[in-house]
Amino acid sequence: QVQLVESGGGLVQVGGSLRLSCQDSGSRFSFDAMAWYRQVPGKRREPVAVDSNAHGPDYADFVKGRFTISRDTAKNTVYLQMNALKPEDTATYYCAAFISGEDYWGKGTLVTVSS
Repeated sequence: QVQLVESGGGLVQVGGSLRLSCQDSGSRFSFDAMAWYRQVPGKRREPVAVDSNAHGPDYADFVKGRFTISRDTAKNTVYLQMNALKPEDTATYYCAAFISGEDYWGKGTLVTVSS
């Protein structure tokens, strides 16, 4: 059973950094892709970064040059290194994993960037 658990969120100041982690502690699947999404109240959940077996990492335009996604496939873990954080990065960040057309989601971790 897939169980995705995020960690690393918190409160940071503008320009600061955070490193989010997400590990599947419930399965031994080799996922087709793992990703980070984020959501703020009143807005649709949006992809931030995706790391797929087929294509490697891809990033949303609003984080290019600032965020880096990486995976440790042996540990079913995905990371998101976030640098140069902006107030508009404030959101709940969700880890996602995909395999054979199915998707799994973590419960989210809060990131707040203060000005």
